Amino acid sequence: MHKTVVINVVGLTADLRRLPPSFWHPPSPPVAGSEARRAFIRPVLPAVTCSVQSTYLTGKLPTEHGIVGNGWYFRDDAEVRFWRQSNALVQAPKVWDVARAADPTFTVANLFWWYAMYSSADISVTPRPCYPADGRKLPDIHTKPAGLRDSLQTTLGQFPLFSFWGPATNISASRWIADAALAVDAEHNPTLTLIYLPHLDYVLQRAGPGAETAAADLSEIDAVLADLIAHYEAVGARVVVLSEYGITAVDTPVHINRALRTAGLLAVRIEEGRELLDAGASAAFAVADHQVAHVYLNDRDPAVAERVRSLVAALPGVDRVLDAGGKVAEGLDHPRAGDFVAVAAPSAWFTYYYWPEGADEVAPDFARTVDIHRKPGYDPVELFLDPDLMFAQGRVAWRLTQKVLGMRYLMDVIPLDAGLVKGSHGATGGALSGGAVLYTKTGGVLDGKVGDDGGVDATAVYDVILETLQHK
Repeated sequence: MHKTVVINVVGLTADLRRLPPSFWHPPSPPVAGSEARRAFIRPVLPAVTCSVQSTYLTGKLPTEHGIVGNGWYFRDDAEVRFWRQSNALVQAPKVWDVARAADPTFTVANLFWWYAMYSSADISVTPRPCYPADGRKLPDIHTKPAGLRDSLQTTLGQFPLFSFWGPATNISASRWIADAALAVDAEHNPTLTLIYLPHLDYVLQRAGPGAETAAADLSEIDAVLADLIAHYEAVGARVVVLSEYGITAVDTPVHINRALRTAGLLAVRIEEGRELLDAGASAAFAVADHQVAHVYLNDRDPAVAERVRSLVAALPGVDRVLDAGGKVAEGLDHPRAGDFVAVAAPSAWFTYYYWPEGADEVAPDFARTVDIHRKPGYDPVELFLDPDLMFAQGRVAWRLTQKVLGMRYLMDVIPLDAGLVKGSHGATGGALSGGAVLYTKTGGVLDGKVGDDGGVDATAVYDVILETLQHK
């Protein structure tokens, strides 16, 4: 097997490519195989992190690998759960399992690709905060081998969790991940390294797509990527640069759960004057995930199902609603998927909000915090500080003081204004040129895979990785 690195620059599209010239263009005089070849990646539905990564690493669609989104409804215990981390949830062999079977000396390092915990990878590093009983959230990581956790954070400093996600996101998290990859490579020299760089994704969700809106952030991620490419090419590794999806401009949040509640289909539980979604007691509710929403039915009456389908399909901003046949056609026919799957129009996205419009005082206390595990849906508004808060930074400082003093506190600085979000992803059907992209210099690995549209199937990324490892 040939040493290979796959660098996932989330949100990268062909029109944003501003990467090191030495990677994209041949030297003078030209050397055979020195110029990168590009292919657009035909998206999988939903085009969201966990589903896309699982497709790339297994060569299967969600129907087979089971990752139907970044989260879903766990029917057995009637709970919505997002951002789970156990690799046991992925119901298909990974590309490294096949590579290891062919070459017992093969090793793999996973740097922050999802479902990294308890996998068959030799080395893994993934975010894993500590949650003491006093309510604090402390930055930390989970690693395999376990000792890598301390050695990395001793050398590089504590993983900057609050720069990785939330209103304080910045380049430091992606830089830390890149530096961790270099440290792992120096110590372990894995055959295959997977690296996840998320910075650009969050910038574009906050500000909207287009290089002009994120010029400084592009320069920052370019610098990180240039260092990685320079290192891996210097040690003779083959480099693949890819992304999971492109970001599309949005201006229409779709409050799908509010519509289901108004129709008497969604139930809530009142706790200390605040409303919590009661998924198990609801006839129907939606799990919102960017531009896709899984709609689950607890009432199996066909008349209720048709009522729900018609209601959701009629919502402004909904492009289509997949029934059983539609899910089969999209490769999303899995027991974890919703009974219906709603797909937003290009300029729309789904919120998880279920409390009534204009009644933010009854929203759950975690709604105004960064809490990716308790919210029953993905919430990109977590990327913003509440603009209506006077002295928002001062409130953050006071909450951090409470944290240092060991006091219980609520970091309630996140707005409830979905209109702030300017970029989203998850739907399919747009121009390939604005979506995910793959670049490689390894000759032959794209042969026979690229269609007349310049695209490869998302499932073929698995083959590209395997053939890059095996190519003579």
